[in-house]
Amino acid sequence: MAKKLALVLVILLVVFGGLILLGSTDVVSVRINGHEITGPFGAIAGVWGAILAVIILFCAAILLAFVFAGVGLMVAGCFALVGTILAAVSLPCLLPLLIPALIIWLICSLVHRSKAT
Repeated sequence: MAKKLALVLVILLVVFGGLILLGSTDVVSVRINGHEITGPFGAIAGVWGAILAVIILFCAAILLAFVFAGVGLMVAGCFALVGTILAAVSLPCLLPLLIPALIIWLICSLVHRSKAT
């Protein structure tokens, strides 16, 4: 599972890097003392900043993959449960849609639990 996730993250990094290199760089602006950098150095600085941002996001994705594999997965599950309860309380017209979803979720969890043991 971790190897597949790492492969997907590497592919996304390459795709985003290619999009940045092939795309326009006018959306990234670098300012020093209130003056925008222009000319060839401005384009290089813009591309370098965009590539650096992709690498930082890639590292954050790897960190989140390891965090969510442990305790973070339980926290995310609690957030989903609280969100479902809040949706049921705040939008009572959706309750008839949430009840069958809960039943299907419980059946799937029971089937999965019986396969694991």
